Amino acid sequence: MTDYFFDPALRAKIESLLLPDVQTPGQYIGGEPGSIVKRADAVQGRLCFAFPDLYTIGMSNYALQLLYAVMNRREDWACERVFCPAPDMEAILRRNNLPLYSLETFSPLDRFDVLGFTLQYELCYTNILTMLDLGRVPIHSEKRTMAHPLVIAGGPSVCNPEPLAKFIDLFVIGDGEESLPEICDAWLELKRTHCPRREATLELTRRFPYVYAPQFYRQEICNDRRAGTPYPLEKEAPETIQRAVVTDVDAYPTPTNPVLPFIESVQDRISIEIMRGCPGSCKFCQSSPIKRPIRIRSVDSIVGAAREACLATGVRDVSLLSLSSSDYPQFDELMLKLRETLTPLGVSIAVPSLRVNHQLSDVTRALTTERSSGITIAPEAALDEMRRRIFKRVTNDDLIAGCRSAFENGFSRVKMYFMCGLPEETDADIDGIAALSQEIAYLGKSVLKRFPSIVASVSNFVPKPQTPFQRNSMQTRKYFTEVHRRLRTAKHVGAVQIKYHGLETSIAEATICRGDRRMCDVIETAWRNGARLDAWREYFQPDVWHNALASHNIPVDAAVHTPYNDSSELPWGHITSKPYKMGCENLCDVF
Repeated sequence: MTDYFFDPALRAKIESLLLPDVQTPGQYIGGEPGSIVKRADAVQGRLCFAFPDLYTIGMSNYALQLLYAVMNRREDWACERVFCPAPDMEAILRRNNLPLYSLETFSPLDRFDVLGFTLQYELCYTNILTMLDLGRVPIHSEKRTMAHPLVIAGGPSVCNPEPLAKFIDLFVIGDGEESLPEICDAWLELKRTHCPRREATLELTRRFPYVYAPQFYRQEICNDRRAGTPYPLEKEAPETIQRAVVTDVDAYPTPTNPVLPFIESVQDRISIEIMRGCPGSCKFCQSSPIKRPIRIRSVDSIVGAAREACLATGVRDVSLLSLSSSDYPQFDELMLKLRETLTPLGVSIAVPSLRVNHQLSDVTRALTTERSSGITIAPEAALDEMRRRIFKRVTNDDLIAGCRSAFENGFSRVKMYFMCGLPEETDADIDGIAALSQEIAYLGKSVLKRFPSIVASVSNFVPKPQTPFQRNSMQTRKYFTEVHRRLRTAKHVGAVQIKYHGLETSIAEATICRGDRRMCDVIETAWRNGARLDAWREYFQPDVWHNALASHNIPVDAAVHTPYNDSSELPWGHITSKPYKMGCENLCDVF
């Protein structure tokens, strides 16, 4: 046995044949500060954490850094990383008949025990097929044997796992800090017994209530051409899948020596999770129901992790991570201690998730403009009446007061997130986006004596699974086209930018996230016809998706633009938000 799993021959080929001909080669060479390589004779199992997007996105993902640290703290497991290659790298790998490999040891993906994907966004699904195929792992789960890695997937998009049912062995619902090690250990145990793959997978389904193995379920198509809720074919498989919940997030500390990317990533800063869950109950939000209940990290653990990470890495920007950071119960105390600890080190503090409520004025006074002169907030709608309907419990008075406080404290940029296409939306709601943005621009001018920069980013509403709006339909292409026209022609001062998301990508997102098992064939067809990196505007090919949907006769109107009545089965009805392993004594329900 060699000391390490490292494949020097593969690395030599990569360096000599490939890297001179690809863009940004730093994303393919590994060896970054903070990365961990373990001896082959020191571990029993190997996990490769697979992020189905480019390195620059994946290295900014907190879940990757956290679970990488969780698994590598164990002496008996090695966790490595792999990202989706850009098309130029994919082409070169295929041309030279070389596999996709992990960054730590240049190991092909088929040499791992477990291959774990995180599903952050539906338009990354074709990337999963790219990575499996390049990694020499059969893309269809039914064609894998015990010689292949167990392919699992977790993350927010597993709220509806059916569009990937043919490709993933096991979906892991909920938090991963405890569930991932449990599954990895159990799989290694079953491999040692030489158990057939199907029986081994069924055993995992039996043991863990938060595991969903699609091969043991059947989904039928109803008379309205919609799919019903999958039902189990084996008595060991549960009818509904629960959600794994970590009760004490402080037991899994924020990594203090994270992997530092060699190239610029989307978020070049230290991310510190301060709270999991959200006190809000917005009807459109998928994150809130799948992250409940609220669990908080202690002030001392947050401050200590931030200080250690900055000293270990030299990074001088810290971002507080939460669905609503300003709702952290000891927010003022936290900010005071962070400033006392980090300011002498020249470290700035960012709070990107600010709730628009009566506290916004106080929060903006607690922030600084050391490295950033802007704040980002999400009013979602421009009028108070719409916010009441979607349970966004804020008012324009709160927003105006908060922005005034921000301008008075030196901030000169405000970015606001809105949605269009919400249920019962009117022309006044759309026109209000420009009107409210302009009002804030003039407010800034009155305080700053010059116009601030105001950006209103407008997304197209997609009714997501597991939300109160999951039975609603998405507005039609015609509707959004008219809304975008109104936004484009709205009158406002030059200091205001109104941007809206691409309609084709939003419809594709809705078609996938609200789809059923038939979408597997659509995704595979689109991938075989060239769909790659669909979340990137420069790579997305709408015609490829249109043709794939047409070739499989998928009823897009029924899935996307027609609501479900209260008695209809949902394609994702077997996935519940019911928590598993809740330790109520450790949970914070103070809100």
